[in-house]
Amino acid sequence: MKLWLVRHAQPLIAPGVCYGISDIEADAPGTTACAAQLAAMLPHGLVVHSSPLRRCLQLAQALCALRPDLQLRQDARLREMDFGQWEGVRWDDIPRAAYEAWTGNFGAERFGGRESVNDVLARVATAREEVRSAGQEAVWVTHAGVLRALALLDQGLNRLDRADQWPASVAGWGEWQSLTL
Repeated sequence: MKLWLVRHAQPLIAPGVCYGISDIEADAPGTTACAAQLAAMLPHGLVVHSSPLRRCLQLAQALCALRPDLQLRQDARLREMDFGQWEGVRWDDIPRAAYEAWTGNFGAERFGGRESVNDVLARVATAREEVRSAGQEAVWVTHAGVLRALALLDQGLNRLDRADQWPASVAGWGEWQSLTL
């Protein structure tokens, strides 16, 4: 069974800002282009599971407008990591001690006070298992953190201890890949 993984288009926010669950829009032309390319490729009748954040919903809605056979479902488990007090703060302005605490206990530390990497892994694992149990191809419109978590789960890792375990690369803005579950 194939799971299509789609990252939203570039968000409309200044470079260098920590924005995790901040609900910001994405670049409209990038969103439209991605939706058009996906609409031409996806099989008939898939369920499109989308993060409820605007930058993902824009893409999911544009895709479903082009392909009325697709069904849109919002899923909060597909949202980006919640960086708590660091949301909307420039990465360069976050105290070094906060980074050191996070990287020193990467899986469990709640960077910004809200959510740990292991929390993200757990919610993504639950969503992945639900899709796998359904036994039908599906689409996820989501974020880089979710894509990284899914890559780790695909490698059999459901908990992290070290920051160097977190995947460095991920699909670019408005790009997609497929994963066989």
